[in-house]
Formats: sequence, structure tokens, C-alpha cells
Amino acid sequence: MRVRVQVLTGVLACAAAALAPRADARPLTPAEQRYIPYSAQLPKCDDFSVVSTLQSRFDQRETYYWKSGLEMTRLERIRETGVRTPGVDYIPRRYCEAKSVMNDRKTRNIYYSIGEDLNMTGGDAIRSVTQSLTFGLLPWVKTSPMENWGLEWCVVGLDRNYAYAMNCKAARP
Repeated sequence: MRVRVQVLTGVLACAAAALAPRADARPLTPAEQRYIPYSAQLPKCDDFSVVSTLQSRFDQRETYYWKSGLEMTRLERIRETGVRTPGVDYIPRRYCEAKSVMNDRKTRNIYYSIGEDLNMTGGDAIRSVTQSLTFGLLPWVKTSPMENWGLEWCVVGLDRNYAYAMNCKAARP
């Protein structure tokens, strides 16, 4: 009888612990509701500006850094694989994948993400630095939400230093 009571007490204690709120949980504040908010307005995966930026950055990297002579001639079968998959309190991102046709006539998978406020060149860098230094108190320093995005990408087989892990695993949602 005493063993049954101890077992029952143990089961009830485990159930109570499982149902209790976790002490390490943090409140989730959507990125759009922060002090310096994000808009979460991102271009689509097949948007012309996204595709042309992706192609030009790939061509530039292969020409000047790797000196491979590879060029991305076109993207095919572009599709979205996720939007804000890490959670609503992280930087808004749109995850995409496509088939890239290269000038060596090979087709390779490419994974890329479009993230808000990730572009650190030109006007976006000035906007980011200004907002950081003024804590967002200068309301006239704004750009259109659709212009304020950055791009991270990985081509399977051409990530020579495995910055995105084997087969570009870290570039996916």
C-alpha cells in the first residue's frame, strides 16, 4: 500500500511539473511591435530585384574571389520554402529555393533567404547606423519597407568553405 502511494505521488509530481509553466520561457514580442519595429514586408522569391541581385552577387563572387569563370545564367523552378519559420520575434525572413543554370551547362540547387534590414551597403547602412545611434528617434530617416532587405544565399556544390554546412543545410529554414 505504501509503495502504491509513493508511485502515485511520483506520477502526480511528474504531471504537475510537466504542466507547470517553464521558468526559462521568455515572452515573444513580434518584430513589428519592437521599439524600433520591423515591417515584415519582404519581396517574393521570384521578384526581379531579388533574382537580379542574386545573380550579380554570385557572378561577382565567382569572378573576383574564386576566379572560376562561373556565371549564373538563369533561375528555374523558384519556390518559397518558408516565411518567418524561426519565429515571429526574429528578423523577418523569406526562405526560397531554386535551380540555377550556370554557364557550364550544369544545374545546381540554390537556397537563399530574403531578410529585412540585412543589407549593409548604401542607404541601408546609413539608415541602420542612424537608427542605432538615435534609438529610432529620428522619424524622417526611413526607406520604403520593400527596399530595405538583404540577401543570404548558398549554391550546393559551390560553398567551398562550407560556410552554410554540407549541402547548404544552414541556408534552409
